[in-house]
Amino acid sequence: MYSRENVIELLGTAKPGHTLPQPFYNDPAIYAFEMWAVLPRSWLLLGFECELGPPGSFLSLTVGPHPLLLVRGRDQVIRGFHNTCRHRGAQICPPGIGKLSRIVCPYHRWTYDLDGRLVGAARMPENFNLRGHELSPIRIELLEGCIYGALSAPAPDFAPFRAAAAPYLRPYRLGGAKVAFESTITEKANWKLVMENARECYHCSTSHPELKVAFPVMFSGGLRVTDGSRNAEYVEGMRKLGLAVGPEAGAWWHVGRYPLNPGVHTVSVDGHAVVRSPLLRASAPIGGLRWATEPNSFCHAFGDYAFMFAAIPVGPQETRVISKWLVSSDAQQGVDYTIEELTAVWTSTNLQDRDLAENNQRGVNGLGYRPGPYAQGAEELVIRFNDWYRAAAIEGL
Repeated sequence: MYSRENVIELLGTAKPGHTLPQPFYNDPAIYAFEMWAVLPRSWLLLGFECELGPPGSFLSLTVGPHPLLLVRGRDQVIRGFHNTCRHRGAQICPPGIGKLSRIVCPYHRWTYDLDGRLVGAARMPENFNLRGHELSPIRIELLEGCIYGALSAPAPDFAPFRAAAAPYLRPYRLGGAKVAFESTITEKANWKLVMENARECYHCSTSHPELKVAFPVMFSGGLRVTDGSRNAEYVEGMRKLGLAVGPEAGAWWHVGRYPLNPGVHTVSVDGHAVVRSPLLRASAPIGGLRWATEPNSFCHAFGDYAFMFAAIPVGPQETRVISKWLVSSDAQQGVDYTIEELTAVWTSTNLQDRDLAENNQRGVNGLGYRPGPYAQGAEELVIRFNDWYRAAAIEGL
């Protein structure tokens, strides 16, 4: 077993451009270190504004060991809190979405207003000061309908990401969209193996037959949009539509537009649009928009829908993958789209990736594992993820 004190020594043995030493993928002590010193210092995609309707709407979720709560206040402001009572630490709201008039702990009925203020604490002394026992807040940033949260103050400046990504996301009007479907898949693999798999398409041509119908699997390894004359033609077409192409990137984020395969309108079983009421109306195929943040999420937006992927750590060798599909708020299920057609490709891809990540974990756990080299170009985003992780771990220490 490795202690937190071993992390610097282990990181010192990690070669740039290579996978990490074995303990980073399976050791409980290093996992605990990450949950307290790496993830809390990062911006996490927690959900979407459209999931929080009128005042009192809430979204409850858990990241690692940390239960979190998003609430829309009476002033329409979305706030985030640690979902932990200030009395004896019980989790207040169960996982999921819902609506409440006040936040009430189920254990001893301590009661908080929607802004986190403690307003009721039965059987406490008369001189007990309600102030000073508010719910512990987390940092929240809104980006064109997306809700990002950071659990601690040392998280990086959000402003550069907002400035770069907002013009790309704005045409899709995600703030006025709706979540048409959500899925959760449990993968018996370390969260970093899940994310490494999600950050490359080196494996896509042989492992994702449904995805490669529409998605340019041979050109999607890195930050480049595509290569050659097709890239120039696509870029010019998007500029005529007033759509930025990019890509743009920071140390922990990237955003950019890319073309789909010729004649394809969206990622679907046959490449045809699966939602009649689109997010973004255009006279020609516009390809896809990808934006991603370290440590755990990526999103794609097409003309007709958007897709979110988030890898939520559960344990040293267990990850919960949450996916959400967003459509226009006026799109009607059964009329403008069906859940089966909307979700078919990404669901198949997620299940295939689960098998790949679990197989990767089994191999990494063995005595024969040695850190191996990433492929330049094809695994460019994996190299970026690995670089980010090593830097974040050192900062966390």
